[in-house]
Order: sequence, then C-alpha cells, then structure tokens
Amino acid sequence: MRIEKKLKSPYDFTHVFTRLSLDSLHNIDHDYKGMKVPLRIHNIPTVVYIKSTGTVKEPSCVIYSEDSLDEKAVMEELSRIFQFDRDLQKVEDHFKETSLAPLFKKFRGSPLVCEFNLYGCLVKNIIHQQVSMKVADLLTARFVRTFGTMIDEVFVYPEPEEIVARSIEELREIGLSERKAEYILGVSREIVSGTLSLEALQELPDEEVVKTLVEIRGIGPWTAQNFLMAGCGRENLFPKADLGLQNAVAKLFNLEKRPTLLQMDELSEGWAPYLSYASLYLWKSIE
Repeated sequence: MRIEKKLKSPYDFTHVFTRLSLDSLHNIDHDYKGMKVPLRIHNIPTVVYIKSTGTVKEPSCVIYSEDSLDEKAVMEELSRIFQFDRDLQKVEDHFKETSLAPLFKKFRGSPLVCEFNLYGCLVKNIIHQQVSMKVADLLTARFVRTFGTMIDEVFVYPEPEEIVARSIEELREIGLSERKAEYILGVSREIVSGTLSLEALQELPDEEVVKTLVEIRGIGPWTAQNFLMAGCGRENLFPKADLGLQNAVAKLFNLEKRPTLLQMDELSEGWAPYLSYASLYLWKSIE
C-alpha cells in the first residue's frame, strides 16, 4: 500500500514529530522526517509508515505499508489522528490579534495531533491523573509494553477485552495505584459490555461526551476534556485545571504564581472557538 497526500497550508510535520517524540512509545525517524504509526484497521493491529515529503507552505506526505490494507479505512484513521483536513490558516488568523500571536508564529502549522487509539487515549488520561508527567509517561509505557502487542518494532495499545481478563494485582505490578487499576478495569468492563462506546462518543456534542464520561468512576471533567481534545480532536477545549497549562499561562503573562481558575477564564477571553489550539500552543511553549 502506498498513498500520496497533499495537505492544506500551513502544516509542519517537524512540530508534529517533535511533540510526539515526547512519548517514548513512538517510533520516529527525525532524519527522514517520518514515523511508524500503530493502527487498528477493522480491529486488526497493523503499522503504517508516514513520511513528510513537502514543506510548511506546500505540505504533503506519503503513507505506505508492506501489507495490503483498506486504504480508505487507513486514511480515515490517519486523518483523525493527524488532522489532515483542518484549516490551520483559519486558526492562525484568529489568533493574530491576541496575546497568543507570538506562539502561533513560533509554532506555525502545528495541528491537534490525536492519540492513535481511543481506548488508549482514555486509559492514558486516567494514568496521568494527579502525577508528574515523568511518572505518568513511565507508567503508560509499562502498561502498553506489558499488556499490548509489538508489531514492526512499535507497541500497539491493548484492547479493553484484553484488560478485563487481567486482575487488579496484575495492573498494580506495573506500578499503578489500586484506585487507578480499579478505574482502568472499570472503564474497560463498560466498553466490553457495550455500555460505553468510544466510537459513538465521537458523534456527540462536547457537553454530552463529558456528561457521559463523568458518570463513570474515575473519570472527571479534566479526563473527559482531555479525551475530547486528544482523542476526538475537538477544537474548543481549555482544561484550565491542568497544571502544565497553568504554568504555561504564568510564563506567558509573567505571573508570579500559577493563575487561579478565574484568571484562566479571564486571560483566555477571545481565544474561542479554538481554545484547544490555544492549549496546544501553550503546552508547546514549555516543552
């Protein structure tokens, strides 16, 4: 399989690969401007290679695999992940007269890259609750390497059916707290039983998605908002309780300490309807 894809300008794969390289599970070749992307096509795990072949002004890429895959399904999933069809120029124009203008100039062409797997996105956000980024990344990597599958030197997240067969003790052996182990098993059972469909959530408004997710034990507004942004690619999310986001705002506005939630609301006025991009570019400013 080989697919050539032209994208809307601006689109900068360098920014994409730089941010994705923060996750130790990702297999990125910076010299060749490409990476291996783990996917599930028709529920079968596979890996495709995506390589940047253009420039920021004339962006393009080539996607290929040694396997014969459903090209339409592959492109639908890659378009969700890498946000191929979003008009980033429109977003950039919106922020030209705002306090974030310098960041949008520095990180021009940075899309909202989504997690490669919806279930993995939700599990990752649960693991990241109330721990440092370093610890969260370590635990997430252990989770995937212990319970996932390796294909072509890339780890693929396990499916919920594989996790419900595990015990709390097995999850705790990788370093998870008992509570987080219970949360992950609980949401996995919800999915396996059919009570929760992550795919169906993609079709619902933001408010309905949050309302659905927060009813599940272990999922609060922060986790639900991050799932919307990192899993579904929603454009107008601002998880103001996120410590990293607060630190970035404090740095940008030269505040002596992290802003309050009220200050976060006040300082972000005028950023809608692209609050998710504001969040992304703020995070990038401190990475």
